[in-house]
Amino acid sequence: MWTAPGRVNLIGEHTDYNNGFVLPFALPLGVTARATRRDDDVLRVTSTDFTEVAEVHLSHLEPGGIPAWAAYVAGVAWSLRRAGHHIGGADVSLESDLPVGAGLSSSAAVECAAAGALADAYGCELPPHEMVRLCHEAENQFVGVPSGMLDQSASVLCRAGHVLFLDVRSGETRQVPLPLREQQLTVLVIDTRASHRLADGEYAKRRQECERAAERLGVSSLREIAGIDDALRRLADDDVLRRRAKHVLTENARVEQTVAVLESGAPASEIGPLLTASHISLRDDFEVSSAELDLAVEASLASGAHGARMTGGGFGGSTIALVGAEAAHSIGDAVLAAFAAAGMHEPRLFPAVPSDGAHRLDQDD
Repeated sequence: MWTAPGRVNLIGEHTDYNNGFVLPFALPLGVTARATRRDDDVLRVTSTDFTEVAEVHLSHLEPGGIPAWAAYVAGVAWSLRRAGHHIGGADVSLESDLPVGAGLSSSAAVECAAAGALADAYGCELPPHEMVRLCHEAENQFVGVPSGMLDQSASVLCRAGHVLFLDVRSGETRQVPLPLREQQLTVLVIDTRASHRLADGEYAKRRQECERAAERLGVSSLREIAGIDDALRRLADDDVLRRRAKHVLTENARVEQTVAVLESGAPASEIGPLLTASHISLRDDFEVSSAELDLAVEASLASGAHGARMTGGGFGGSTIALVGAEAAHSIGDAVLAAFAAAGMHEPRLFPAVPSDGAHRLDQDD
């Protein structure tokens, strides 16, 4: 039995597939998977979030051949088998306390929990970085979502009390302290309940735009660009590509600045303006925000947050706000009031505590 968490990205959104920098931390919410071996080659998947039971024969595993919610488990089985792991039939049951469609990486949590459970059921060794790679492969090649490695890396590699600095190009990771409790700070998650859809074409479109911008600049990815101003001048004749590149390049710089603040021992509240600048860039340059996300950020800032931004793929989902612990309740109330005044669905609010990544559970846990 394995559990894998969802995540929020403190900063570094939409830079991972450009070989950039990301800075996520794991949530205390996630997905638990149990897998038991079967005598046949059938993969049977159930979930507390769905009444449907999904079944597929392992010889028939192919993209599109299983209900969307269960494709993440089927994709992991497919990826494990392709990598030479001897995975046979299994009953896989999923339990989750992580909101689906909230931009908190519920799909990666399903993948990583299922990978651990299936590997255990069949006695396979699955080191953390291999779990990340195979779950990422399942999402890209089986499910068909052209995401980077942020979500799977966060779900597996994060550690309690820290954010994970990940250099996607080199694979370098390090744990960066995030002393929220010690400094009387809280990261408040605001799930707007405006569900997003990463596979509806917009996510892929942004990725393609970044690839086109890199091609125009003569590099394989935007991470290779050293001079931001020069690059943007060279893209001046295409406003869309210029703004997409501007977000990626400035977001990478914001990640580095955030890490520098946190590792310097300065008050973590000093990263607040960087979070807000990230949201403005995501809203204006990358154009992946929404009315609900913008309202959550604006209401948080107006009521005293140090900084706030959307987290996740965008077009709905969640925001985070860095707030003083003593002000969390009043800021939450202000956000609820703003949504009510705008006639929007009441959001779900909860504090995000940096937690451990995917791990095996004892049967009595």
